[in-house]
Amino acid sequence: MSRTVKISLAVVFVFCLALTVVFVVSRAGDSEQAAAQASMTVRDDSPRLSTPTESKATFVEFLDFECEGCGAAYPAVEQLRQTYGDQVTFVVRYFPLPGHFNADRAARAVAAAAEQGQFEPMYRKMFDTQRSWGEQRVPLDDLFFSYAQELGLDMDRFAADYNSQATRELIDRDVADGKALGVTGTPTFFINDELIKPESYDDLSSALESALRQ
Repeated sequence: MSRTVKISLAVVFVFCLALTVVFVVSRAGDSEQAAAQASMTVRDDSPRLSTPTESKATFVEFLDFECEGCGAAYPAVEQLRQTYGDQVTFVVRYFPLPGHFNADRAARAVAAAAEQGQFEPMYRKMFDTQRSWGEQRVPLDDLFFSYAQELGLDMDRFAADYNSQATRELIDRDVADGKALGVTGTPTFFINDELIKPESYDDLSSALESALRQ
């Protein structure tokens, strides 16, 4: 083998090795990015509406309790839970919009109820009564406190959690995660960390069916 051929083969070998390194580094970077996105889509302390023993998919909704679109989607999500609740983990993330006067208060009320194990009852209460309190331009703290009383919560503890810095930071973190994931409005849905843009219940159901088949 001539010296020129040996040099050429060496160059090819080094080039291929470099490509392999780039590919491995790229794959590692993609994996790290996917892991980072997954951690922002669902946090360990994100409230769950269902926790099946063997979850085959995760459904996440970034929502605003004062958002009419979220109120309209609420029955569809409930129907999905009835159909897929034994296979799918349903997760809620808080995303109160600045234009909704009482959205942050509602989120804090639900988060405070969650501290006493009453996340779902307060979640339901907010949507079941949304038409009566949504779009009002006056503070509705007293109304939300009355909901807590109806649920039989420890009111001193509820008040402390409702006004706590920890609750505010929890909601702020959800909003920050949502923005990092590209959430610009509500409701916004993710299935297995993938953003979906449904236009109907059938779109949501089909997306879940597809995720369950994977």
